[in-house]
Amino acid sequence: MKATVKWIDGMMMVAESPSGHAVVMDGPEDLGGRNLGIRPMEMLLLGMGGCSEIDVIHILKRGRHEVSSCEVELTAERAEKEPKVFTKIHAHFRVGGAELPEAAVERAVKMSAEKYCSASIMLGAMAEVTHSFEIV
Repeated sequence: MKATVKWIDGMMMVAESPSGHAVVMDGPEDLGGRNLGIRPMEMLLLGMGGCSEIDVIHILKRGRHEVSSCEVELTAERAEKEPKVFTKIHAHFRVGGAELPEAAVERAVKMSAEKYCSASIMLGAMAEVTHSFEIV
């Protein structure tokens, strides 16, 4: 896998993924940024959320469950001193669908957390990563 991050000016960068998609990242104004894009650490957290959400949806659909909505809310804490790594991350899933069994949603979240979500498992090597869910 190969990705590129190109500096534009100030603290603004354009990141391009191996699949050819681009996103703007920027730093805070106090570091010379203009607040025109997502911060890199925010991107890391969002990547974990997207990775785990894809897993949950895929697992439920593979189990022939009708999923009409899925949202994951991420709450994170970072160390106070440098390096300001994530120390705690909580992912709360809100999953909607016709007659979704609670056991199926619980299983999908657990399988993502323990087996499939590379981002969550990787960040879990450094931070305490927890998960919860509700059916909406």
